[in-house]
Amino acid sequence: ALDFKCEKVYLLAFIGKRSGDVVYMASSNITAVHAFTTRAGGVSQGIYSSLNLGEMVADDHENIRENYRRICAALDIPMEKLVFSHQVHRDDIRTAHFGDTRELFSPITYEADGLITDEAQLPLIIYMADCIPVLLHDPVRGAVGAVHCGWRGTVLGIAGKCVLEMRDKFGCKPKNIRAAIGPGIGLCCYETGQDVADAVYNLIPDKASNYVLPKGGKYMVDLKGINRLVLEKAGVLSDNIDVSDECTMCLHEKYWSHRYTNGKRGLTAAIIMLKGTKA
Repeated sequence: ALDFKCEKVYLLAFIGKRSGDVVYMASSNITAVHAFTTRAGGVSQGIYSSLNLGEMVADDHENIRENYRRICAALDIPMEKLVFSHQVHRDDIRTAHFGDTRELFSPITYEADGLITDEAQLPLIIYMADCIPVLLHDPVRGAVGAVHCGWRGTVLGIAGKCVLEMRDKFGCKPKNIRAAIGPGIGLCCYETGQDVADAVYNLIPDKASNYVLPKGGKYMVDLKGINRLVLEKAGVLSDNIDVSDECTMCLHEKYWSHRYTNGKRGLTAAIIMLKGTKA
């Protein structure tokens, strides 16, 4: 069984938490119920060991159901009310309602890499295995968001677009929104080609050199840093953004890494839910 010690505080306000065998990371920057899951605490076996939350991989369905039961129990969230996203590496954002809840393994009828809601007891969930997860919380208005930021979503500015969507749909003030950028592949490991570098320069031509470092004929790219900048440009205050320094490829025993495993892996998740009308 996989296990991790949680005494270490990584960067800023990210801390490890444990409930039974389930281990997850959280940010004290966000007071809504939330988690960035690790691989620890589930019942899946082999390459999916152990807390695999990915429905689309070839893991045993009953093991996946038990994994969901465990993380939902750890967070005290209603498993039957989870809202999922069909992630397609774009900048589609969906305003989630209770009608979007679904049973595990049933079809998702929409595509979205960002979810937002102002409804209480409605947990939003996104998946990752190197991509950057961003959770958003406005404790003043009472609204939350969950954003899946692969490199394509990152250069489309999806994290900032979610902030502006929360402003437009719920009346949130960006200066009140708290953000947590969770574990994902770091600058240390994210080696890319010219296409990704060019996309970053198109997004932030005046600052791209701070986040794209040449390495031979390739480039090392800081996706977390870019997403932080995108959030700031959308009006989120710098002091309200928490960034994990954990790299999923470096820490492939703690998190799944698509690159490290050549795609033979499960999925971790980022989850957020408002407890009441304001969390």
